Amino acid sequence: MRRPSRTTLSTLLALVAAGTLLLGACSSDTADTATASVPPPESGKVVTLTPEQGAALMKDDPTAVVIDVRTPEEFAQGHIEGARNINLEGATFTTDVGALDKSATYVVYCRSGNRSGMATKEMAAQGFTKVYDLGGIQAWQEAGQKVVTT
Repeated sequence: MRRPSRTTLSTLLALVAAGTLLLGACSSDTADTATASVPPPESGKVVTLTPEQGAALMKDDPTAVVIDVRTPEEFAQGHIEGARNINLEGATFTTDVGALDKSATYVVYCRSGNRSGMATKEMAAQGFTKVYDLGGIQAWQEAGQKVVTT
């Protein structure tokens, strides 16, 4: 039987070490991974979140303001717990949003993601610095996240 060369042994050791590092990284908590993967918004930009990232951000930053931009009727049918309803289609949307603290963190959603996209662009244009688009409550629910009706 032939002995492996030093190069072969070094290569095998490097592969084992790399594999160990990868396995260790994969075994971390998914909430930590989701939070770590939420990039901070650049000035004037909006970051789009997955439901998992949104849930992690809301858990890790309890001061984040969650805004539902659907109509009051849609909001009453079910919304994310703690969400504030500011109707994008309402006559006072621009002034209601303009009265908010521009330095706070905002997570915005609607039914399917169209209105939240419009709302977050308006917020970024008004000078908000930490705006996240969660998309739609439909995806939120499909991901198994909680909705309340109170």
